[in-house]
Amino acid sequence: MEMYIVPVITLFAAWILGAFFTKMLIPFLEKKQFRQFVREVGPQSHLHKTGTPSMGGLAIISATIITALAATIITDTFDVRILVILVMMVLFGLIGFIDDYEKAIKKNNKGISPKQKIIMQFGFSLAFAVFAMAESYTAHGLIWGGEIWLPVFNKYIDLGILYIPFVIFVMVAFSNSVNLTDGLDGLASGVTALVALFLVCAASIFGFTGEPIVFGALSGACLGFLMLNKNPAKIFMGDTGSMALGGILAAGAVLMKLEFVLAIAGLVYVIEALSVIIQVLYFKKTGGKRFFKMAPIHHHFELCGLHERKVVVLFYGMTMAFCLLAFLIMKI
Repeated sequence: MEMYIVPVITLFAAWILGAFFTKMLIPFLEKKQFRQFVREVGPQSHLHKTGTPSMGGLAIISATIITALAATIITDTFDVRILVILVMMVLFGLIGFIDDYEKAIKKNNKGISPKQKIIMQFGFSLAFAVFAMAESYTAHGLIWGGEIWLPVFNKYIDLGILYIPFVIFVMVAFSNSVNLTDGLDGLASGVTALVALFLVCAASIFGFTGEPIVFGALSGACLGFLMLNKNPAKIFMGDTGSMALGGILAAGAVLMKLEFVLAIAGLVYVIEALSVIIQVLYFKKTGGKRFFKMAPIHHHFELCGLHERKVVVLFYGMTMAFCLLAFLIMKI
């Protein structure tokens, strides 16, 4: 079987499995009362979503891991890199799960403290950074440090010991950016399905064999979940899902040296995070004024009169354009 066919088959298998798991998860979450509690300071149009089952990210994680492991083992492309990428998805998903569980128990939308989240993210990212550095030794024969690839210039730069804080930044920043993007029905799941599909193509172009399968599984799992997460959503992925998605995307990009390419393809995530940073800094600088009507920026578009579904479609279109731009930059 041609290797480029395998990610496609994996995508459709994960799509079916993701939809099945999501469907089965809804009554279980309702029974356990793991529900979403919408912030009162958010858009008033979202208050009716309170009580919608959350933690749906468990379905995405399960479908991705099962199909990715099965496909890579069958095609003999499974290795320690694949295992580490999937482990990072689980570990970051665990952070989100703890947060979601706290929200469900306390019946509010606060969860664990930001400090607790950062500590766990930092710890997992540090361990991963050490592995990534060690893997760079094996793959590239480096004496010390890890390489990053600069697209456009098509050059590899060895950061030395600075590679570790670089990887930690990528992991923490991306997981939180995806988390911020998860604010509208179908937004994070749809955008991630597109970005993961782009990574399938990018990984294949660079000659990777197992990674395209993993991201094919991720794209399919997100599409399966999207079937019940699209507006009006019957289930939310929660921090369990959004943190896991950020973790696996960042981990895969680091090991494939595609960090900057991912930042371009996933520019929607970056814009969402920047909108929050701008809002906070502007608020403090001006003594209470707001740059956006509400942040993250998808809420700004809503308050400008754009229906939630139209905002999501707009961001899908932006993601497709950013993925095309990233592809063109890779080919320069």
